[in-house]
Amino acid sequence: METYLTEQLKALAGEDRVLLQEPMSRHTTFRIGGPADIFISIQQEKELQEILKLLRGTGTDYFILGKGSNLLVSDAGYRGAVVQICRGMNEIQAGGRTIRAKAGALLSAIAGAARDASLTGFEFAGGIPGTLGGAVVMNAGAYGGEMKDVLSEVTVLTPLGEKRILKADELELGYRTSIVKEKDYIVLEAELSLQPGEKEKIMASMQELKNRRTEKQPLEYPSAGSTFKRPEGYFAGKLIQDAGLRGYRVGDAQVSEKHCGFVVNRGNATAEQVARLISDVRERVFSLYGVVLEPEVKFLGEFQEEICAL
Repeated sequence: METYLTEQLKALAGEDRVLLQEPMSRHTTFRIGGPADIFISIQQEKELQEILKLLRGTGTDYFILGKGSNLLVSDAGYRGAVVQICRGMNEIQAGGRTIRAKAGALLSAIAGAARDASLTGFEFAGGIPGTLGGAVVMNAGAYGGEMKDVLSEVTVLTPLGEKRILKADELELGYRTSIVKEKDYIVLEAELSLQPGEKEKIMASMQELKNRRTEKQPLEYPSAGSTFKRPEGYFAGKLIQDAGLRGYRVGDAQVSEKHCGFVVNRGNATAEQVARLISDVRERVFSLYGVVLEPEVKFLGEFQEEICAL
């Protein structure tokens, strides 16, 4: 069955875009992760639909990947197919006050297109290291802005392979969640509604946010961005700092000394080390303050060290 599946996938996507035993450390911003049984790079929507139909028909587990910016993959890898929507399906079109972009478009590229079209409202996303698809799923946000502020509609695939267009009021966008996440939809493209602005002011705002990120975030090390969701009434980084965990290490996994809300890979961290560190941080913060830190990072594959259930 595996040989049949591999042959069929290569017929649909091309031999060079179907890889076997591909290290996921090459495809996550953590630079961590063992091999995926099958790794498929998608170039167009129809191809995606056909490949997902084939995977479902053969009972093959699959995971949809963007840039891998919010993901920790097990050291043992993933027993199934990783389907990447990133380098393909990344077209961006600006017109009037709207931008339409495919799911694989980088947020930084969309922010650049908005700037060039003198459209304001998307500056907050320019430094988020991910794709539009992932940003919609998680209602990504930074510096006071969120995707819910700019999304007007999203085109998705349902788990049954049906194509649907969801308007903004149907997306149920909340803090790091959406109906897209809850229903396991796959984002194909989205339309953003922005406002006319002055290009020079937009550029200045983007530069200011870039400077703030460089100053406050540990961009010099691989990470998955903010490790924990913001607990209601608190800041995760402040709780971790107050718990005396700044710089705390498990192997090469470390609570950033620059910003305690980030767990970083100091060089050769394993997924197991990161998972153990996250568990230690959660237990410590809960024991001191009674606050449950919920990981924002998604875990893919099997982990020996369970993330403690509090």
